[in-house]
Amino acid sequence: MNLPAGIQITAPVTDEYASILTPEALTLAAKLHRAFDSRRQELLKARVARQARIDAGEMPDFLPETKHIREGDWKIAPLPKALECRRVEITGPVEAKMVINAYNSGADSYMTDFEDSNSPKWDNLIQGQINLYKAIRRELSFKNEAGKEYKLNDKIATLQVRPRGWHLDEKHVLIDGQRISGGIFDFALFLFHNAKEQIARGAGPFFYLPKMESHLEARLWNDIFVMAQNEIGLPQGTIKATVLVETILATFELEEILYELREHSAGLNAGRWDYIFSCIKKFKRNKDFCLANRGAITMEVPFMRSYALALVKACHKRGAPAMGGMSALIPIKGDPEANEKAMAGIRHDKTRDANDGYDGGWVAHPGLVPIAMEEFVKVLGDKPNQWEKQRTDTFGPADWLNFQPEAPITEAGVRNNINVGIHYLGSWLAGNGCVPIHNLMEDAATAEISRSQIWQWVVSPKGKLDDGRKVTADMVRAIIPEELAKVKAVVTAAGEATATYDQAAKIFEEMSLADNYPEFLTLPLYEAME
Repeated sequence: MNLPAGIQITAPVTDEYASILTPEALTLAAKLHRAFDSRRQELLKARVARQARIDAGEMPDFLPETKHIREGDWKIAPLPKALECRRVEITGPVEAKMVINAYNSGADSYMTDFEDSNSPKWDNLIQGQINLYKAIRRELSFKNEAGKEYKLNDKIATLQVRPRGWHLDEKHVLIDGQRISGGIFDFALFLFHNAKEQIARGAGPFFYLPKMESHLEARLWNDIFVMAQNEIGLPQGTIKATVLVETILATFELEEILYELREHSAGLNAGRWDYIFSCIKKFKRNKDFCLANRGAITMEVPFMRSYALALVKACHKRGAPAMGGMSALIPIKGDPEANEKAMAGIRHDKTRDANDGYDGGWVAHPGLVPIAMEEFVKVLGDKPNQWEKQRTDTFGPADWLNFQPEAPITEAGVRNNINVGIHYLGSWLAGNGCVPIHNLMEDAATAEISRSQIWQWVVSPKGKLDDGRKVTADMVRAIIPEELAKVKAVVTAAGEATATYDQAAKIFEEMSLADNYPEFLTLPLYEAME
């Protein structure tokens, strides 16, 4: 194919892929890369410098230079009607069957995911763009091996798209010899092909923005939106984006992030699993900090509770939607008692969010939409949202940095982290980034928690089991082959190949026990992937 000057694609481009990878769409992506990638690189370096200061003992606090924003009188721009009602949002990767099921789920909104629940194989990414292109035009259908056909219903959810985070490159697309940002690539292709079609159909180009650590990272997205709208002829403010607050540093800049995106903001979301991972990552060298088993870190522990309530307060103060996070529980077939317990967990989660003032919440499975909807309707009635609900409580560093509980840490907890980590990584390497494991829907965030906790329990003097044994590298190395065997047995029983799981166990061991903690699991994994 003839590519615009300076653009190189190092992966196969079929005729169908070429329908998305058009010269015009790639020109937009290249223009955004050339204008903004140096700033992205500077911001990534700033993350490293900030981490070094935290490792040396600095604790985060509110920014003095943005006090005028926190104390100022301003609101985000008005939202389009399509984003007023988001009581239940469903999420999932960009695979055709999942796209159709999510659109048809009965949820108000559907966040389609190029990030944590999508394994970023080239085919997954480009086929995902094709699937969305077809779905928006109501041309997408899917037939499984048994001949069952999936088609879009008349009434479908409002689409929102999550591109990749700032730390992720797209290694198969080079601009002037440099890799393009995965996020810019995902965003530019989708916007170029679909924005005007979406507007004509009564919605618009709506996005979810992941993994940001500062308001300057939000400013970068805002400036990209401004240029992109000019380039394709959209009025300024047409793009709307919800920011996932899934790093602890972002909690100190909630209002600043809303302010930077105020012409394009669709609010904030409490991304709980990545948030826990972020807390472990940021304070991994702090000898006073050591979290208990993953299962003990609920939304009700002090640091999670205060962050969740502060998010509602910041959003509603600024006229923005506050979106509750994901409950990873999923329906359990064949075990009525376990299923009832899981459904009670979902109900509890959504009841709490609705009563706290959230305008909606996430689910990972179509079967959970009715329960979540029921709980929000109990609080909201026939109102589309509760933006008018103002919280008066006050939260700050003392609340957000109150990392409890520290116990229990158990051998079962260690084994579960190793098991989930290996299972997820093996699946991810095979091309599936959204995996049901032990009756929970897992994505990259839960694998990150799993390996980060193992790393910290080994390093921290507080990393002791409830029976008094210290968690050590030798203990972890001894458990890994045992848990690998269990994972392989489960995968084999499900009729799936196990080829990638030995590599997954090796990567898990390397990253859990490395002297220098690797920032993101997905970075070396992506390099190992075709």
